[in-house]
Amino acid sequence: MTKAVTEPVSSGDRPYSGSLLEVEDLQVEFRTQAGVAKAVNGVTYSVDAGETLAVLGESGSGKSVTAQTIMGILDMPPGVVRGGRIRFRGVDLLTMPEAERRKIRGEGISMIFQDALSALNPLFPVGWQIGEMFRVHRGLSKKQAYAKAVELMDRVRIPAAKQRLRDFPHQFSGGMRQRIMIAMAIALDPEVLIADEPTTALDVTVQAQIMDLLAELQRESNMALILITHDLGVVADVAHKIAVMYGGRIVEQASVFDLYAKPAHPYTKGLLDSIPRVDQKGQDLFAIKGIPPNLLHMPSGCAFHPRCVFKRDNCTTDVPALLTVEGPRRSACHYSREVLDGVAG
Repeated sequence: MTKAVTEPVSSGDRPYSGSLLEVEDLQVEFRTQAGVAKAVNGVTYSVDAGETLAVLGESGSGKSVTAQTIMGILDMPPGVVRGGRIRFRGVDLLTMPEAERRKIRGEGISMIFQDALSALNPLFPVGWQIGEMFRVHRGLSKKQAYAKAVELMDRVRIPAAKQRLRDFPHQFSGGMRQRIMIAMAIALDPEVLIADEPTTALDVTVQAQIMDLLAELQRESNMALILITHDLGVVADVAHKIAVMYGGRIVEQASVFDLYAKPAHPYTKGLLDSIPRVDQKGQDLFAIKGIPPNLLHMPSGCAFHPRCVFKRDNCTTDVPALLTVEGPRRSACHYSREVLDGVAG
């Protein structure tokens, strides 16, 4: 895809009246020796300035692949973008020359990757890694970049930032490494921040601290936040709207209040039912039976039907479209109205 962009995107053109980021009918597949895996199959969502979109789903549902495609780091085999559009400030990133897209990466859209220890380079001090953003994108000297790195480490509340500037990633705790990743991600004041499982492998206290930090940074700059997670408890207090993914598709979209109050898709209902509650003491926890689908051999019809307690005959043959159920809520289920009303099954 090499179509020229006539109006280069500039993250300095704030404010912007439309949705900052729009993903439309995105399709991504992996071509392997075992076959073609359709990792993302028609995903559509958007996020505005100051808004938090939570993308939920089990491992393998396509959440991270969608994010990596947005960032432009999945543009070569075996990952192939088959179709769709990704618009930042109204301009399609997929048709943008790589030189222009590189300017947006980090400045317009930035990302916090899973597993900070693996994402950070073990051979370089954290100050050098944070400062690289300023050396590459701002042309600052090494001394100036280190000074900026100290400012960012202070901003994300890393104690004794100046003294720890030359420490290596393995010398920090998991929570501190995650803060370093956040510092790198916000270094150039992006308008859209994608946080991919930012609290994985952290204890609940540190999880809360990381989420509070992201919320504070979002308020300071009015940036849009896409929060990718499989933990519904993490997003309950921070998200404005939620997109639930399963088998490479979005199966439900709703405001956080509407989705938690009454889900309209059996998969969403299963996820919510699996959250431990204090009134269930002594009872077995609910679990969705079965396993996520094999992307190389997707089930016919609705991908969730092998695990669905509400399935009927047409669920095994007809793929349900993502349709509006009520208000802004959308669901990809033949019987979403019945699920919403609690009369299906």
